[in-house]
Amino acid sequence: MDRLSSRALSEIVRIERTRNYLRPGDISAALRGWKDYVRRPEGELWHDDEVGNVHWYCCGNPLEGRALLDGVMQAMSRRGARELRRVIEALDSRIGPSGPS
Repeated sequence: MDRLSSRALSEIVRIERTRNYLRPGDISAALRGWKDYVRRPEGELWHDDEVGNVHWYCCGNPLEGRALLDGVMQAMSRRGARELRRVIEALDSRIGPSGPS
């Protein structure tokens, strides 16, 4: 995960190991999915918001991934959460002032 210290990455690994609903790599996949989603053209984002996206069934819903990232930030130390929050806020800014739905 870009722009995260080894300390923050270690926290993420620990969270994935200690939460029974996560597997190794889930948090990275959620961040990657959110990154890919916010980089799409605005018209596609509106379409997905209104009717959904059939590819999400196989590849993961980026909106659910974004919600997971919120939970991860709450489980991290203040320092680690601050690092991850900076990365996520930079991505969120790409979809406008309202942020994720």
